[in-house]
Amino acid sequence: MSSNNKPVAVAVLDDYQGAALRLADWSVLDSRATVTVFNDHVADTDALVERLKDFKVLCVMRERTPLPRATLERLPKLKLIVSTGARNAAIDVAAAGERGIAVAFTGYTSAPTIEMTWALILAASRHVVAENLAFRRGAWQQGVGVGLAGKTLGVLGLGRVGGAVAKVGALLGMKVIAWSPNMTPERAAEGGATAVSKQELLRQSDVLTVHMVLGPKTRGLLGAGDLALMKTSSLLVNTSRGPLIDEAALVSALTSRRIAMAALDVFDVEPLPADHPFRSLDNVLGTPHIGYVADDLYRTFFGDTVKAVDAWLVERAKSA
Repeated sequence: MSSNNKPVAVAVLDDYQGAALRLADWSVLDSRATVTVFNDHVADTDALVERLKDFKVLCVMRERTPLPRATLERLPKLKLIVSTGARNAAIDVAAAGERGIAVAFTGYTSAPTIEMTWALILAASRHVVAENLAFRRGAWQQGVGVGLAGKTLGVLGLGRVGGAVAKVGALLGMKVIAWSPNMTPERAAEGGATAVSKQELLRQSDVLTVHMVLGPKTRGLLGAGDLALMKTSSLLVNTSRGPLIDEAALVSALTSRRIAMAALDVFDVEPLPADHPFRSLDNVLGTPHIGYVADDLYRTFFGDTVKAVDAWLVERAKSA
């Protein structure tokens, strides 16, 4: 039997919820592939290489397990990487191409992240978690929530996600202002917002929500000086990428109550270390990067992953 007729070893990485096999039909790959699902995350490079060295196909969740050049060079059997989402900055695509490794991507929708942003804003404003915990202890009405109607929603980045978040804010009766490095009054108006300077965005926002793509120019976009401009009563929300905000500066601002609260779904290091201050500060509402973790999107992710692997196997068979 030629090597092309042997079942191909396929690895699905970082399937924290055990969702991959439940939410897609992998049976179309039967007899042509053996699928191994890993539910844990391996951060150590040597351990990761040892785990993956015999696989020809890797199915990865966007930006969970990095695949830089140094790692790819140690995986000589690897021939295909399928990543969820339309892009994955954690994969060195150029290095993959040089090594003859194909890279494919799946469909994506921003709807779950938009929904999660508002889930965090509303839960933080109305102390939902604290009230639920008190309710379970037998208590009743422990605090006073913050109403959003008439307050100012600041949107840092008015793209696909930020624009939709802004529209919901307007529907709730909030004044919506926005800033990004390339913002214009016309573009802001199209999103139902008023363009302001970065400084005014920080000074005026009762709720500041961050929606920018992480890159060299946006890393640390909000530093200690920026946080110092914010209202002491303000809520800072980040469902985009942790490094957009200087993490040490944010910890300091929250510890000193320079800002009232942060609702965070993303962090510099993920999974977040167990002893990180964000896990113990009482003015942090934290969630484990679940902005995109919704059943419909996962069906798209894993369904498209199966299709990509199937298409690659078909092409592989033709060249046998």
